Amino acid sequence: MLEFLVSLLALLGAALVLSVAVAQFRARDAVSRINALGPATALGLPLILVAAALGWTATQGFDLMLWIKTAVAVIALMIVSSVASNVLARATCRTDAKLDPETVPNDLKGEI
Repeated sequence: MLEFLVSLLALLGAALVLSVAVAQFRARDAVSRINALGPATALGLPLILVAAALGWTATQGFDLMLWIKTAVAVIALMIVSSVASNVLARATCRTDAKLDPETVPNDLKGEI
C-alpha cells in the first residue's frame, strides 16, 4: 500500500513538472513564463520530495532526521517559489520587457 502511495505522489509531482514544462513553451511573454513556473516549484517538487522520503522510509525504516529535512525542504520550496516568482515578474515588468497584448491586467507597470 505504501509503495502505491509513493508511486502516486511521484507520478503526480512529475506530471505537474511536465505540464509546467509544456506551459513554458506555450507562454507568449516572460511574465507568463514566470507565472507558469510557480506550480512546479510550489507543488510538483514537494510532492516528489515527499514521495522520495516515503520510499526511503518503506525500504530503510523510519528516520526522524530524514523527515525533518524533508519538511524543511518542502516549506522552503513553498516560500522561496512564491517570493521568487513575484520578484522575477516585477523585475521583468520594471525593465520594460515586451508583454503580449493579451496580458491583462498589467498592474506591475505602475510606480512603487
